[in-house]
Amino acid sequence: MEISTLAMYHCLAFVWYFFVTYSITHLRTEERPSEVFLYGGQWKYLTVLNLVLQAVFYGVSFLADVLRLIKKLRCAKCVISSRDLLFSVLAFPVSTFVAISFWTLYTYNRELVYPKSLDGVIPLWLNHAMHTVVLPFAVLEILATPHHYPAKKKGLILLGFVTFLYISWVLWIYSVTGEWVYPLFALFSPAGLAAFFAGSLAVIVSFYNFGEFLNCMIWGDSIVILDYRQKGK
Repeated sequence: MEISTLAMYHCLAFVWYFFVTYSITHLRTEERPSEVFLYGGQWKYLTVLNLVLQAVFYGVSFLADVLRLIKKLRCAKCVISSRDLLFSVLAFPVSTFVAISFWTLYTYNRELVYPKSLDGVIPLWLNHAMHTVVLPFAVLEILATPHHYPAKKKGLILLGFVTFLYISWVLWIYSVTGEWVYPLFALFSPAGLAAFFAGSLAVIVSFYNFGEFLNCMIWGDSIVILDYRQKGK
């Protein structure tokens, strides 16, 4: 894809995620079910945090494209490295996890993750923007441009650390309020919850590996050439 086309795509994606994030964080206060938006507000939900993550990623991607267009290659190299790390470790695996886990649990029993009371608060389009559209955007990003993945150990350590931070945030909210972020968690014993978190980590790691596989399958030779050129500058 041409750099100018890529820049336009990344700009539009950034605007989209900014708009969706703004929409979910500016729901009218009187429309919010009190049992849903307690301590931590929207910022306790992985879905909302993922929207912010995607907005940041596409903002960084757009900046990298602009720097390449104006031939600021030294600066572009640094920004591209940050873009690729952000995409490989967080943007792709988290988006995939959010979409697949949400719709799997929603199909099984929606009350475990998205109570029916939210239907009158969050429009249908916004629900799909948060939980559905994120997946094709992530796949389209892999198809649009190659990404240089970090060493496997580094990537998994970073992903595991971020996962640990979110689980710690969820547990902290429970310790303060006595309420779980997602009703699903109330079904588990402490050992069962630990097993669930461990299983979720295994799933998100598999999505990391799947993203790396897709990236290499589509762009294998291009990634090697791009890395060689960057090191040669």
